[in-house]
Amino acid sequence: MKTMHQRPLVVTIGGNAIIKKGEEGSTEDELENLRLIFGELASYITDTPLVITHGNGPMVGEILLRSELAKEKVPPLPLYVCGAHSQAEVGLLVQQTMRNELSKIGVKREIATVVTQVVVSGDDQSFSTPEKPIGFFYSEAEAERLETELGWQMREDSHRGYRRVVPSPKPRRVVEMETIKRLVEEGVITICGGGGGVPVVEEDGALKGVDAVVDKDHTTTLIANSIGAERIINITQVDAAYLDFGGSNQRRIDIMTVEKAEEYLKKGEFQQGSMAPKIESAIEFIDAGGREVLITSPASLGAALSGISGTRIIP
Repeated sequence: MKTMHQRPLVVTIGGNAIIKKGEEGSTEDELENLRLIFGELASYITDTPLVITHGNGPMVGEILLRSELAKEKVPPLPLYVCGAHSQAEVGLLVQQTMRNELSKIGVKREIATVVTQVVVSGDDQSFSTPEKPIGFFYSEAEAERLETELGWQMREDSHRGYRRVVPSPKPRRVVEMETIKRLVEEGVITICGGGGGVPVVEEDGALKGVDAVVDKDHTTTLIANSIGAERIINITQVDAAYLDFGGSNQRRIDIMTVEKAEEYLKKGEFQQGSMAPKIESAIEFIDAGGREVLITSPASLGAALSGISGTRIIP
């Protein structure tokens, strides 16, 4: 395919938009949710330089749980390897679904998944204060059992139940960035940065995996800025960003300038581990030259692309 010259688009899909709350979490569930997303996106991305990133919260938690439960039979997998497994799993399903949905409208494009490593600092304070939620939601009783049986650290998350929390160091550099750039320049739809990337530290010039989860929104911004993206579409489990989310005065934000976004962050309007990283990374993206970040849900994606739903963050 010939090199594309328009600025790229980045689409980032939250793990809880791929496996929704209350679902079993089967492969068919994941495929059906991805069909909904790419059914809406297909006509929008026919010839656009495109990068797709995704979360892996439910998936990596499930992979890790399988590993822990089977540890009497096979050696358990470290968390960073589970993260790589989730990149391959979701990458495969995204490749298949996107190819199928594009084929329905007569479009053929090359699609590839890049297993992505992200360099972090071994001195990052998150290693001493884990706060990144991963995996499924559990009741309080289930959370207490997992803390006792598996040694997991559990925390209540956004009034939706309890989840495991792990270190979430800030991404500093994407190891495969030059490869991603070349693929995008050649018009290949590139799936990368899954789950925020596999966290690694550099020791004497060598890379070493560490047990942590990098926030996928911050890694998405790092990738988007590196490829000179114009826009990010952030698909999550809620249809927009809200003030007083979950409260008696909840109200949707339709358009938010960077200045307003910074004001709301200072007031604590957005929860850490949920909406706050999306807003923080949107500010970082726009400050570096991005034009817009759109936050929406799979069910509202069509309306959001038409400008009648979702939250838009602008300069």
